[in-house]
Amino acid sequence: MISLIVAIGKNNAIGRNNQLLWNIPEDMKHFKKITTSHTVIMGDRTYLSIGRPLPNRKNIVVSLDENFVAEEGCEISHDLFKTLDEYKNSDEEVFVVGGGMIYKLSLPMVDKLYLTIVDDAPEDADTFFPDYSEFNQIVKEENIDNGQYKFKFLELIKK
Repeated sequence: MISLIVAIGKNNAIGRNNQLLWNIPEDMKHFKKITTSHTVIMGDRTYLSIGRPLPNRKNIVVSLDENFVAEEGCEISHDLFKTLDEYKNSDEEVFVVGGGMIYKLSLPMVDKLYLTIVDDAPEDADTFFPDYSEFNQIVKEENIDNGQYKFKFLELIKK
């Protein structure tokens, strides 16, 4: 099963200058809880922005650069579609974790979305999440106000 996890604004904004738009501790904890002990698939720019493999996860970094090198603990893939296809019918839940182009290319193969929707619409964002309207069945929803941000954790599947 292929899942995708992302934090988005009301305008589908997800990043600026290869960085996240929000620092929400509850979202980071949620991300860690959901993805720990699973495989995570990310683009090379996302990997470089994180700066290390995510602990307690199998890290697959997708890069078109045949010479791309990542730290020990990462597997390099040069074909996103082949990598996703390997997991498509697996019992294991794997997570696409960014960035923008990886999300856009993988969305048609994804079975489930884990969205954090932040009640914010940053105008200076330079990366946006693609249309996900085909994921229209809510599996789970939790609304949170941490005093700094209002946001919700949403799990969606296709009807």
